[in-house]
Amino acid sequence: MIRILNFFIQSNYLKCFILISLCFFYSCDKKEVNNASVSLQNSIDNYQDHKGYDKEQYPLGLFTKDYYESEAEFAQTKLDELSKIDASGLTETEQISFELLKFVLQDKIDFYGFECYLNPILSDAGFHTNLTYNVKSLNDYQQVKTYLNKLNAIPDFVDQHVVNLREGLEKGISQSRIIFNGYESSYNDHIVENYEDSFYYSPFKNLPESLTEKQKDSVLTVAKEAVENVVIPEFKRIKHFFDTEYLIKTRTSIGALNLPNGDAFYQNRINFYTTSTKYTADDIHQIGLSEVARIKAEMQKIIKDLNFDGTFADFLRFLRTDEQFYAKTPKELLIIARDMAKRADAQLPKFFKTLPRKPYGVAPVPDAIAPKYTGGRYVGTSKNSTEPGYYWVNTYDLPSRTLYTLPSLTVHEAVPGHHLQGSLNNELGDSIPQFRKNLYLSAYGEGWGLYSEFLADEMGMYTTPYEQFGKLTYEMWRACRLVVDTGIHAKGWTRQQAVDYMASNTALSLHEVNTETDRYISWPGQALSYKMGELKIRELREKAEKELGSEFNIREFHEIILEQGTVTLSILEKRINKYIERVKNE
Repeated sequence: MIRILNFFIQSNYLKCFILISLCFFYSCDKKEVNNASVSLQNSIDNYQDHKGYDKEQYPLGLFTKDYYESEAEFAQTKLDELSKIDASGLTETEQISFELLKFVLQDKIDFYGFECYLNPILSDAGFHTNLTYNVKSLNDYQQVKTYLNKLNAIPDFVDQHVVNLREGLEKGISQSRIIFNGYESSYNDHIVENYEDSFYYSPFKNLPESLTEKQKDSVLTVAKEAVENVVIPEFKRIKHFFDTEYLIKTRTSIGALNLPNGDAFYQNRINFYTTSTKYTADDIHQIGLSEVARIKAEMQKIIKDLNFDGTFADFLRFLRTDEQFYAKTPKELLIIARDMAKRADAQLPKFFKTLPRKPYGVAPVPDAIAPKYTGGRYVGTSKNSTEPGYYWVNTYDLPSRTLYTLPSLTVHEAVPGHHLQGSLNNELGDSIPQFRKNLYLSAYGEGWGLYSEFLADEMGMYTTPYEQFGKLTYEMWRACRLVVDTGIHAKGWTRQQAVDYMASNTALSLHEVNTETDRYISWPGQALSYKMGELKIRELREKAEKELGSEFNIREFHEIILEQGTVTLSILEKRINKYIERVKNE
C-alpha cells in the first residue's frame, strides 16, 4: 500500500516536473520569437525613420557621392543587424517584411558599388525631366510655398547632377550617344521667351480660391521671378552642358558589357529586375526565343482566320499604314482610351474581392516630355494626396499610336493593371510597414501589368480580331525584350539588330520600335521584368487551376496575389503554394 502511495506521489511530482519544464521551454521559445519580432520591428523603424538629408535644405533631394556612400554604409549596418535575426518564428507578414527589407538594402549597396548615381539619364527621362513631376495643381497656400521652394532649389539640383555626370564621363559610366536623337526637346521646350509660357509656371495660372487677393499678388510676383531668373536660365545651362560637353564626350558603344565591370553589373541588374539569382543572360535569351516562337504561331493563326492575302510582314505593313487603325485627333484618342478604361472598370467586381478607393483619370502625356515618351504610362499618387492616379496617353505623333493595341495599353496602365495594384499597395493595412507600401519591384508590378493584358481577354476587352492581334503584339513586344535586352547588353548586338528584330516580330509602329530600343539601351535589365514576372504569375495560376479544379476561385487567387502588396517572385510562389494547400485541406 505504501509502495503504491509512493508511486502516485512520485508520479505527480514527475508530472509537475514535466509540466513546469514544458512551460519553461515554451516560455523561452515564445520569448525568442518575440525577440525576433521586436528586433525586426526595430530594424524596420530605423530604416523608415532614417533621414539621409534635410528635406528643407534640399527640397528636390540630395544626389552627391557622399550621400550615396553614407546610404550604402547605413544599408550595410542594417543588413548586418538582420543577419542576426532568426526569421523561422516570425509571422508570414513579418517574414515577407524581413525578406523585402534585405532585398531593398542590398540594392542600395549595389547602387553605390556600381556607381549608378553617375548616370542619372534614360533615353526618355533624366534628372532634369524628373522635375516635371513636381508640376501639379496647387490646392492650398502651403502647397504653393512648397512648389516655389522647389523651383528655387533647381540650381543646386543641377549642380549636383552635373558633378556626377562629369565624373561618369571620366570613368566611362555614361549613356550611349546613339540614344540622344531628339533628346534636345527635353530642355529646349523649357527655354521660352515669355515666363507665362513655361510649363513650370502653369500651376500659378489657377491658384486656389482660399488665397487672399494680397497672397495671390505676392505669389504671382515671386513665381514670375522664379521662372524668369531660375527655371529658364537653368534649362539654358542644362542645354549648354549637353550640347557642348556631354553629347560630345559620351560613349559610342551601347551594351552594358562595355561599361566598367559591365558583365557583373548586368548580372546584378538581371537579379534585381527578376528578383531572382537563378537566371543568366543566356537563360533569359533562350526563354525569349521560345516565347517569340509560341506567340508568333498564335499571330499567324489570326492572320489566316482573317483571310488576309499576304505574308506576316505584309500584314504588319497593313496595320501600320491603314487609316482605320489610327485616331484623327488627340481628343479622339483620349475619348477612345477613356471608353476602354470605363469598360474595364465595369468588369472588376467579377475578378477581384478588394478594389482600391483611389480613383484615376485619363490624360495626355504633357507636351514637354511627349516626343521621347512611351505610348502611355501610369502616374500614381500617395495615399493621402488629393490628386487621383493618372493613366497618361501619348497623343504626340498620332500616326504612331495604334488603336488595335490601345485595349492592352489601357488595362496595363489603368485597371486591372498599375492603378489597381499600385493603389491597393498604398492602401494596405497597418500590419504592412510603410516601406513596403512605397515599394515597387518591376518583376511584380510589370509582371502584374502584363498579366492584366492576358486577363483582359476574359474581361471581354478585345472586341475585334485586330485587337486580339494587338494583345499578342504587346505580348510579343515583351517577349522580344528578353531577346533584345540580353542581345544588346550581353551578346554585343547593334542598335539596328535590335530594331530589325522588334520591327519584324511585332506590329508596333516604327516610331515606337525606335523609342523602345533606345529605352532598352539606356536601362539595362529593366525590360526583362515584364515577361519574367508575367510568366511566373501565369505559371502559378495554371498550377492552382490544375490542382484545385472546381475549387479554384479567380477572385480568391487575385486576392492572394495582391493582398500583401509588392513582393519578390519567390515570395509570391510561396504564398500561392500555401493557398493551394489551404484550399485542398478545407
